[in-house]
Amino acid sequence: MIQITEAATAKIVGILANAPVPNSFLRVGVEEGGCSGLSYTLVVDEQQAEGDILLDKKEFGVLIHTNSIPYIEGLEIDYEESGMVGGFTMNNPNAKVSCGCGASFRMANYRGEVKKCD
Repeated sequence: MIQITEAATAKIVGILANAPVPNSFLRVGVEEGGCSGLSYTLVVDEQQAEGDILLDKKEFGVLIHTNSIPYIEGLEIDYEESGMVGGFTMNNPNAKVSCGCGASFRMANYRGEVKKCD
């Protein structure tokens, strides 16, 4: 369904270790917005909700709501350091257009709701 590189796994493990609630999850999803129409969401979540799929990645659990699956099937999440900054990168085989920062995308059959990036 989705792949998470070793570099991203190490970063996520560190983030979750510092979460206020033990045994929190990484929630991966998609929402309307961004300069290309759809934006990725990566957040720490404390509990599974109705409609979520739980992926066991050994070191942590990943929650994905079933509504997001068509947009992120095959997604690879990586983490890259560049100088004094770093960040998660998304390699999505479903994306036909991505914005310059890589935070939003558009699919061939769905554009989403384009909104100015912050």
